[in-house]
Amino acid sequence: MKIEKLRTIVVNAEMRNWVFCKVETDQPGLYGWGEGSLEWKTRAVVGAIEDFAPMVIGEDPRRIEHIFQKLYRQSFWRLGVIGMSAISAIEQALWDIKGKVLGVPVYELLGGQVRDRVRMYTHLGGGNMKSVYETFDVAPLIDLAHQVVDQGYTAVKVVFVPYSEPLEGIGKVKQFARLMEKLRESVGEQIDVMIDFHGRTYPAMAIEYINAVAEFRPYFCEEPVPPENVEALCEVREKVRVPIATGERLVGRHQFRPLFEQRACHVIQPDLCHCGGLFEAKKIAAMAEVYQMGVAPHNPLGPVANAVALHFALSTPNFLIQEDMLTDVPWRWDVVKSSLRTENGYWLPSDAPGLGIEVDEGRAKEHPFQQEVMHPLTIRAADNAILDW
Repeated sequence: MKIEKLRTIVVNAEMRNWVFCKVETDQPGLYGWGEGSLEWKTRAVVGAIEDFAPMVIGEDPRRIEHIFQKLYRQSFWRLGVIGMSAISAIEQALWDIKGKVLGVPVYELLGGQVRDRVRMYTHLGGGNMKSVYETFDVAPLIDLAHQVVDQGYTAVKVVFVPYSEPLEGIGKVKQFARLMEKLRESVGEQIDVMIDFHGRTYPAMAIEYINAVAEFRPYFCEEPVPPENVEALCEVREKVRVPIATGERLVGRHQFRPLFEQRACHVIQPDLCHCGGLFEAKKIAAMAEVYQMGVAPHNPLGPVANAVALHFALSTPNFLIQEDMLTDVPWRWDVVKSSLRTENGYWLPSDAPGLGIEVDEGRAKEHPFQQEVMHPLTIRAADNAILDW
């Protein structure tokens, strides 16, 4: 059995483009799907997949680790998020093929089920970027949160951290705390609330903000500082009483190593579409397990990514909770046919072989690539200096 062709399909889902990769074999009708969607880098990821094609054509698609090693090590230049997203898409498709060949779901190939269902959380406002990233007023915050709860979720993620300079006055801290207080009062104590800082703050302000809402018991605070300074993250972790999560912008187990060695967080968040794929994520999770850290994978991406995340979660002991973005576009499950089932905020196992999904290429072509809105370009301080989005 050999790989004959790699193809990409780009689907515009309004807030982002989905990048699907199809790995075709010399066996009639045998192929696999993966996803490497990466915001504002769509063309770069597609190009990287095309660059990798000569390295995998002719290989046996069942030799997944061998192919990963070839792509990663024989690229010579160590790969950043663009290259690793391309590898992730190819690697996921290889698991899809192997599961189909053996007639079993991918989670059976990753050690089998360790849980009966997978707990999910989602964002406010579905595919509305303003709702997701800028709900800074109490009334819409509470309304959008209740819409999520009404869908059956028992956890919700909010992004109402102010866009911040290295130091801010007390007004922003009080407004942030007020939002969390009113949200907690409204949804009660049975709903977990994650606060995504989105890397918007530097250590001093992250500490101020988190300590101001500690009494309202966030489930975790995510990426309180930009990802390039582990020591800054350690400073935050040591001075707050709320669990800290991070990792969506890290790729490969090597970039996660300092988090483990310095015990910089409580929860890691690898993205299976960026970190190197399913098996690399399993290796990262195993490292986290040694350090007694939970895993809550990042995933605001497309429906192939949802399927991949399900198989990871079902087979990973220290998995905690899974992000989704299921309401971004109403035609999501028209483009990708799936055996995924949800119930009361949980995904349920599927016994379909491979990843259990099928891309409808005809429907996909109805939503061709478009340049996404470059929302971060509008994020400025009062003096028009650039801030973190």
